Amino acid sequence: MFSKITSNIKVSVVPEYDSKNSYPSENRYVFKYNIVIENDGDFSIKILKRKWLIFDVGFGFTEVVGDGVIGLTPDVESGDNFAYFSNVMLRSGVGNMSGKYLVENSDTKEQFEIDIPKFNLLSEVLSN
Repeated sequence: MFSKITSNIKVSVVPEYDSKNSYPSENRYVFKYNIVIENDGDFSIKILKRKWLIFDVGFGFTEVVGDGVIGLTPDVESGDNFAYFSNVMLRSGVGNMSGKYLVENSDTKEQFEIDIPKFNLLSEVLSN
């Protein structure tokens, strides 16, 4: 597990190689990642946007920007959490991801960024 705390918001990530949906002979390595966003702050937040920086060894960096997460802009109450999973495909089977969420304080409407910790992606095929 990889975790990082920004402004009393903890983001934890558990990545996993998805061998069932990967095709190494076609340079298609799929990874699932589970994310939990824990709000230990004194106010509720709304997740407005996400920005990912994906590194694929031999193929460089890709930036992915979008609204919310998994098609939602969830509210996370103080003392509560929001969990979801997604996936990413690499061509090399080795890389990493990191990113940021743009969130809004539900009381003041102030917007700020919280960090998504950098986490490694390593396919089982290449780690043996």
